[in-house]
Amino acid sequence: MGPTTNGRRESYLDEDQGLSKGMGQRQLQMIAIGSAIGTGLLLGTGSRLEQAGPFLAVLYLVCGFFGYIILRGLGELIVYRPSSGSFVSYAREFYGEKAAFVTGWLYWGNWAMTIIADSTAVALYILWFDRYTSILDAIPQWALALGVVVFILGFNMLSVKIFGELEYWFSLIKILGLLVFMALGIWVVLTGHPQGYDTGFQLISEGGGWLPNGLLPAIVVIQGVVFAYAGIELVGTTSGETKNVEKIIPKAVNAVLFRIIFFYFGSVLLLTLVLPHTEYIAGVSPFVTFFDSFGIGVAAPIFQLVLITAALSSLNAGLYSTGRVMYNMSISGSGPKFGKALSKDGVPYGGILLAGAIAFAGVFLNFVVPEMAFEIVLNLAALGTMASWAAISMAHWKFVKLSKTGEYERSSYASPFNGWGDIAVVIFIGVVIILMAFDWPVGTYTLAASLLLIPMFWIGWKACKPEVMAQLEARQSRMKAYNQGSNSQESGE
Repeated sequence: MGPTTNGRRESYLDEDQGLSKGMGQRQLQMIAIGSAIGTGLLLGTGSRLEQAGPFLAVLYLVCGFFGYIILRGLGELIVYRPSSGSFVSYAREFYGEKAAFVTGWLYWGNWAMTIIADSTAVALYILWFDRYTSILDAIPQWALALGVVVFILGFNMLSVKIFGELEYWFSLIKILGLLVFMALGIWVVLTGHPQGYDTGFQLISEGGGWLPNGLLPAIVVIQGVVFAYAGIELVGTTSGETKNVEKIIPKAVNAVLFRIIFFYFGSVLLLTLVLPHTEYIAGVSPFVTFFDSFGIGVAAPIFQLVLITAALSSLNAGLYSTGRVMYNMSISGSGPKFGKALSKDGVPYGGILLAGAIAFAGVFLNFVVPEMAFEIVLNLAALGTMASWAAISMAHWKFVKLSKTGEYERSSYASPFNGWGDIAVVIFIGVVIILMAFDWPVGTYTLAASLLLIPMFWIGWKACKPEVMAQLEARQSRMKAYNQGSNSQESGE
């Protein structure tokens, strides 16, 4: 790479200064897989199967394809310049401070909403056991959500190595649980359901085909599918604390997406082949519904415990991500100064505690509207996820464009989709947002409420702009000094 590219990289090194470098390939891959396989699939699929029918599996496959385009673009950017700020930092580099400000807060809000969704999911999973004990009848949903947030918040305050190990085992449990389901589901399709239900593709035909409720009711749930894929971009956030990025990131990106598509598409397709889609309902995991259908007393409770672990895993990863993104934003002046506070172990506890405060606000949501809390935050988080995907794609598109003029040099891990894939992702996201407006009432209200973000961002930018500009001037000075030093060395040679 030439002096200009290296100078840009050098000018951003302060973004990860002080952070631990304790993340390895084993932990990185499992975090990316574990954070993506969360409540969107394990809980949200129930209501979406009821509405979309078997076509939901196709939607997961479509979103998986676009997710792969996004990951390849992000992977190329990471190899160019690893950063815990991930695409927020890239938005800053390619589109300026204002774009980074908006992108950063949208992404931070996305994960803050995901934290609320996951804590709500854990509370719902625990309350499922009230059929076995009356003790849970006396515990409100909000109290369980509060306890979960406090528990995971404590773990995130520890070193990144401890976090990575905890997330590794959380993710492993959920993946093993899904593998057990898939093995049992395939066995049921091949041999028949023990209770005598029809299985296989015959079940889809008898239930009204792939679109039993029509096309529009099926495709309007796609924002929930996008939310289910939220977290695949965590390979970017973890890159600032990862060793041997050039070697690890390409392997992680290539492995993660194919595994996720396997688990998502495979799991949802099997759910439609083992039980009628009308058996699945909102608020209950479709996987538990499947195990419950066997009539074996311990099967459903055991898988419910797996789901609790899975939601804790996603919540754990969400707090990790929000803490690192807020640290990066605070370093650049876009976030509060408290957000860049680091512990002696290199943990950005300021950003983590700020995310925890939002999670506590989610506890209040569980108190006010417990029956709608999950769907509300799911739609809000889906908007944030789509904004994140658009930011990644536009940053990579600009990187590819500038590389053609010689300002940047593409790595050996260049995305095969180049710029056209990035444009396709942005168009796809635009279509999803339009469809979201037809998802009455939650989707429609979510889009309407999102308009309030415009004045909030305007006020926030005005408040942060002086500090942001000061940090920008310092960064430009570092890049100028680096390039002058490189030119002096070349002249001396």
